[in-house]
Amino acid sequence: MKSSVFLKLLFPKRHWKIKPHHQKIYLTFDDGPIPEVTPWILSLLKKYNAKATFFCIGENIEKHPDVFKQIIADGHAIGNHTFNHLNGWKTSTNDYLNNIVKTQNIIESHGVKTKIFRPPYGRCTNKQAQTLLKQGKEIIMWDVLTRDYDQRASKEKCLEIYQKNLEAGSLIVLHDSLKAYANLKHILPRILESKPAHLNFDKINL
Repeated sequence: MKSSVFLKLLFPKRHWKIKPHHQKIYLTFDDGPIPEVTPWILSLLKKYNAKATFFCIGENIEKHPDVFKQIIADGHAIGNHTFNHLNGWKTSTNDYLNNIVKTQNIIESHGVKTKIFRPPYGRCTNKQAQTLLKQGKEIIMWDVLTRDYDQRASKEKCLEIYQKNLEAGSLIVLHDSLKAYANLKHILPRILESKPAHLNFDKINL
């Protein structure tokens, strides 16, 4: 799904696209790392010499440090996605911010500095967002949501969403999760194979 113009106007300080004039596409993967899916993604990205950004769950980093280290070793960008996939609308500001700090500490314990954050479900309150921005965080939303996580969506539909909405600067949301794997196995190779000649896949660098 394409992000609505209304949301972009309502939350202009959140990133919905990244520098379209640079002629790049930004593949992003949420909710990992997990050994069942993330290494497969990494091998495919390496095959096509593509860089991406992984918004990681702190709990999953703790459970699967070797997979997390491989993301770093392959030169991809890391983003914070809370410790256990919190919905900001249902969480107090203090609990939400502490959860993000906990994940930030885990990420930095692996020698990674990052200021990019994506709220799970795209949901954080204005107060939460304002505090994060004051702390120097960059809140990354999306331009195109493939719905690969939606088991009611066919793999053909997920690919169609990507193909119809792709533009220079697009932030594409994919998931390295078990729930998304069936759709992702179909769409990710096709995304990488069919890259427009004038665009390149890159990681977020803010």
